[in-house]
Amino acid sequence: MRVADLFAGCGGMSKGFLDAGYTIVAAFEKWDAAVSCYRMNFEHPVYEYDLHEWEKVSEFISTLDIDLIIGGPPCQDFSQAGNRIEGKRAELTLSFAQIVSQVRPAYFVMENVERVHLSSVYKNARKILKAAGYGLSERVVNASYSGVPQNRKRFFCIGGLHKSDGFIDGVLAANLTELPLTVKDYLGDEFNLEYYYRHPRTYERRGIFSVFEPAPTIRGSNRPMPPEYKIHAQDPVRVTTGIRSLTMRERASIQTFPDNFKWLESDTINNQLIGNAVPVKLAYYVAKCLLDYVGGNFNKRDVGFVQWLKDEKGYTGRAAGDVLSRIRRIMRILASNSNEVYEGNTDVISSLKCKEEFQGCTASVKSQLKRAQKLFDEYVVSCKS
Repeated sequence: MRVADLFAGCGGMSKGFLDAGYTIVAAFEKWDAAVSCYRMNFEHPVYEYDLHEWEKVSEFISTLDIDLIIGGPPCQDFSQAGNRIEGKRAELTLSFAQIVSQVRPAYFVMENVERVHLSSVYKNARKILKAAGYGLSERVVNASYSGVPQNRKRFFCIGGLHKSDGFIDGVLAANLTELPLTVKDYLGDEFNLEYYYRHPRTYERRGIFSVFEPAPTIRGSNRPMPPEYKIHAQDPVRVTTGIRSLTMRERASIQTFPDNFKWLESDTINNQLIGNAVPVKLAYYVAKCLLDYVGGNFNKRDVGFVQWLKDEKGYTGRAAGDVLSRIRRIMRILASNSNEVYEGNTDVISSLKCKEEFQGCTASVKSQLKRAQKLFDEYVVSCKS
């Protein structure tokens, strides 16, 4: 697909889509530092347009024969970390929708913070996109389940021209991993540390993290541990000696930028670029999901199960994805191949009860797993009939 990247930043979204095999025809960005960094890393052009002028941008993109528009409109006006008032930057979400509605590519991908779907601006943008004929899949994705060692939750709206709403929900769910990715899983011993500091928004939250868990959300600032920091009840270690904040390049690694990605001279600006970026592997996950959907290259039984839960049981896309995740957990606990679970075998629960990992689960988790398998058995029967 030929792609235009709006609000491209330093190129996290572009890099992920390029890695998945897309062709980026043009990128658009207003921030000078981001434009400079982008040009250091990509051969295709990046244009310095003010995307408030959506009519002008739409006219230009319409000449480029685009199949897909991607982008993450500035999220500061929606973010819990910043100003919660829907100001002028929030209006750029409307600009994104207007550009899509004018250019009318076959697909679009819009990324933003988790809470954007609650905003009036997004609701208005959604109306524009629906009026233009797009079916929408709207989903909050935790990056740690999509190839990124970071507990970063982001909202994606994926649109397909003349598609039904939720058209890609099943593929999005099927491609998620069953377990979150930790820093240690992804980077091994690259950091040469076990604990590190990430400055909390308030001291009611912890500031020390372990490499044996996903990192917290990488933000635009990177402060060192203050001398007065008090150990938090949830900190994984009870001392502060020798614990440091991550370097700029370590933060870039957690955002899954490759080691050969080029950065500017100022670490302060680079930290802002990194914190604002879409993680490369998160963009790759979404790009791969869209390619799998378009090419029909996905596990049709998993995707069919998600759709069945939505159609027959009234589940949301997110809830259906959670049920599918529990089926995969059952498979892992049983150390079985897919066919053993996928045949709708009523002995699966009996086999599960004999496993030590299942016995160690809480009563609530046990109930969820049993319920998931019961639903899957019902789905398999419905497919056979």
